[in-house]
Amino acid sequence: MPSSILFIIASLIWGSTFWAITQQLGEVAPAVSVAYRFGIAAISLFLWCFLRKDKLSVPWHLHRWLALQGFLTFSLSYLCTYSSEQYLVSALVAVLFALMVIWSPIAERIFFGKPLTLKIWLAAAVSITGVVLLFYPALRANWIETHAGKHTDFLPGLVLALTATLASTFGNLAVIKVRQHSQNILLTMAWAMAWGTLWISLFALLSGQTWSLPTNIAYWLSLLYLSLFGSVIAFACYFTLIHRIGAQKTVFIGVITPIISVLLSIQLENYLPGWIEWSGMALCLAGVVWALRDKPQAKS
Repeated sequence: MPSSILFIIASLIWGSTFWAITQQLGEVAPAVSVAYRFGIAAISLFLWCFLRKDKLSVPWHLHRWLALQGFLTFSLSYLCTYSSEQYLVSALVAVLFALMVIWSPIAERIFFGKPLTLKIWLAAAVSITGVVLLFYPALRANWIETHAGKHTDFLPGLVLALTATLASTFGNLAVIKVRQHSQNILLTMAWAMAWGTLWISLFALLSGQTWSLPTNIAYWLSLLYLSLFGSVIAFACYFTLIHRIGAQKTVFIGVITPIISVLLSIQLENYLPGWIEWSGMALCLAGVVWALRDKPQAKS
């Protein structure tokens, strides 16, 4: 499947998961919901690999990277994301996740010696500016309330959200190391999600969170959507893109995701963006297109 299609699929799915995640909050502890989500996703992936007659075991030396990927991507990042939204408006969390277009090049430079290109930096600056404009009204309202002392937990929420973005960034680096040892994306995803489920489950148990089974049908429908589409399909596209075009470009999905959420809000919640928000969308798209556009090959 072409990389452009994989990029679009991941963006559309993750852009639509915001509403689904809201159905997970309240009745069940966030850590428990995350454990349910990736537990179902891991089982589904193992079943898929079994039906393909793949060998389900992987070398023990690979498990150290899979365990690290599971901890960073499928445990720490999601736990911090869910928790941060208890203190911050979701718009601000979305803006902070767009910072991955900055974190990723820096991390790859530090750990893998990958050059920092001016094109990626400029495209990232344009995209982040667009995201800020896109959520400017919500950010402004949040700033006014925080300055007035109404959000006493703003700083903890900010730290949690930033930790989530950094965990996802370093999780992408673990994916690169995993790909060096195995090209079976689905199988390594299954093991990484299994590790992530283990880590988050241990946290839930040690912190004394209740493992409840809600009767709300909306919870279970959203859980299945988040597990199968938001986890299995979207992450399969995402990790394939990291392998093909690199993490520096793939993380621009985080710029498109807020746009999809806003467009869905227009349809489902009668949200009417103004010219500032539309300008932000345009800048976001311009930055993504610029970052992903390859130079034409010179004819020999």
